Amino acid sequence: MALFEIKDIDKQYYENKIKNFLPENIIDIHTHVYRKFESGQALQQEKRTVTWPSLVAAENPLEDLQETYSLMFPGKKVTPLIFATVDPKEAMDAMNDYISDCSEKNNIPSLYFARPEESAEELRKNIESGGFLGVKVYLNFSPAYVPGDEIRIFDFLPRRQLKALDDLGCIVMLHIPRSGRLKDPVNIAQILEIEEQYQNLQLILAHIGRAYCKEDVGDALNILSKTKNLVFDFAANTNDWVFTRTIEAVGPKRILFGSDLPIVRMRMRRICENGTYINIVPKGFYGDVSADKNMREVTGEEADALSFFMYEEINAFRKAAEETGLSKNDIEDVFYNNSRKIIEKAGFTFK
Repeated sequence: MALFEIKDIDKQYYENKIKNFLPENIIDIHTHVYRKFESGQALQQEKRTVTWPSLVAAENPLEDLQETYSLMFPGKKVTPLIFATVDPKEAMDAMNDYISDCSEKNNIPSLYFARPEESAEELRKNIESGGFLGVKVYLNFSPAYVPGDEIRIFDFLPRRQLKALDDLGCIVMLHIPRSGRLKDPVNIAQILEIEEQYQNLQLILAHIGRAYCKEDVGDALNILSKTKNLVFDFAANTNDWVFTRTIEAVGPKRILFGSDLPIVRMRMRRICENGTYINIVPKGFYGDVSADKNMREVTGEEADALSFFMYEEINAFRKAAEETGLSKNDIEDVFYNNSRKIIEKAGFTFK
């Protein structure tokens, strides 16, 4: 039995809008791989973050990730960059060990999920002993006394760790904090500081800085266009307007395809209302979502027409690519070449 159903609407979406747009070889720079825990405990998000992503998959072992690619991208070869998920924190060591094991046994590039309390020496040891290419960092690991909307990048990615990562030439996958998202001046200032002071590390700004709606952008892309090393992945983002502005700001050499699997297995389409993104999903498909401002249920023909979040993301980028006149080579850069260069620079050898 397949991991999830592929409906006629999905086959049509893929054939008509996705298949011919994508290159034959793809690198997915942003994927979460994790297993259930022996206690059977469900994955839960802290109040600092939205809860809806946990509704899609209680686990995503490597085998499920590989099956997802097979189901969603027939005829394509997809290589992921894998890392764990944040919850529960108590299992982080075990999850990092699982990622390391998957990476070694399958020759798949991986990142270590770092915690801010680790010393530079501990971080270096954990990265090197686990065969990781760098780190994934997340705001949930910030000190508990820092209010959610006041978290700064350096609260969960301290400078001592940045220095160690810079010395190693590591990849840093950064999910920025704060309700202002990409346009937040504190975020912008700290991103620019990292760009200036740690030029040997490879900083990836995940989700285009969580700019899921026009209102999230402000003047950030104009400011960040002056950087030289910063790159952007567009994981779990479906806003073609934001994609167009990003292409115009930094060009196709500094944009990477990432999915954020497993959450992009969700059946949905996304809209923005008053600067808030809303996922439109089939009624009852993901339990009771009535209290979630980022979720809205539909029924009937509208629900039946919903395909995968993954396809919505890629199709939105296709629209932006057409709007900005990207070439076939540019598309291959975004979906493969750019990520390969970053991964190889960090020390990984493709076989």
